[in-house]
Amino acid sequence: MKIISYNVNGIRAAMKKGLIAWLQIENPDIVCFQEIKALEEQIDIKAFIEIGYKYNYWFSAQKKGYSGVGIISKYKPKNIKYGTGITSMDFEGRNIRLDFEDFSVMSLYLPSGTNLNRLEFKLNYMDEFLDYISLLNNEINNLIIAGDYNICHKEIDIHDPVRNKNISGFLPVEREWLQRFIDLGFIDSFREFNKEPHNYSWWTYRANARANNKGWRIDYIMASSYMKEKMKSAKILKDVFHSDHCPISLTINN
Repeated sequence: MKIISYNVNGIRAAMKKGLIAWLQIENPDIVCFQEIKALEEQIDIKAFIEIGYKYNYWFSAQKKGYSGVGIISKYKPKNIKYGTGITSMDFEGRNIRLDFEDFSVMSLYLPSGTNLNRLEFKLNYMDEFLDYISLLNNEINNLIIAGDYNICHKEIDIHDPVRNKNISGFLPVEREWLQRFIDLGFIDSFREFNKEPHNYSWWTYRANARANNKGWRIDYIMASSYMKEKMKSAKILKDVFHSDHCPISLTINN
């Protein structure tokens, strides 16, 4: 079973750039989207259904054209959880979870800290979310949390760690938080299979960054340690171009 996570930077824009045709070729079983920037009624859901994704679930931000997450699946989940139940998070549409018989998948879009106000919001979100996951991980021991974490974990995950050390996304407090998240019992699936540098999932549109591979690895599929023996492979699909991010994948035996 193949699970993909993809910050599409606008689901409607990505669909105009060939997202549906690519999904037909890649043929994942489950896709977690972030930054859909659309209300459910604005999305051409029929296009996903026609290529086999009969089960579509979307959790939009209250603000139009902003944030939002979704999951499409070829298989029917036994339970759908919209948001976290934490009011300070859920108005921005940043979490949705599907529970299946043998595992659960969450699509997560962690805030970016582009200015001081948003950094404060991000840090508060991170603290509340970590508490939420601590409890959830005790309840669901086969949890997969896929998405845009907006944090590079280690120096290997960013093209210029020295000049970016004071930039949100690579701040010590953010990196420490991500380590605490992993220490709850989660595996960074890509690093489980690939220890090489220069593997990124996001590039700024400025200064020809993607062509020069000056990127950041801020997208992760984190899997509960319970899932370790089921993990077959994890990849960064860097040659897919519907967004300033690229998709990432995890394949499991199920």
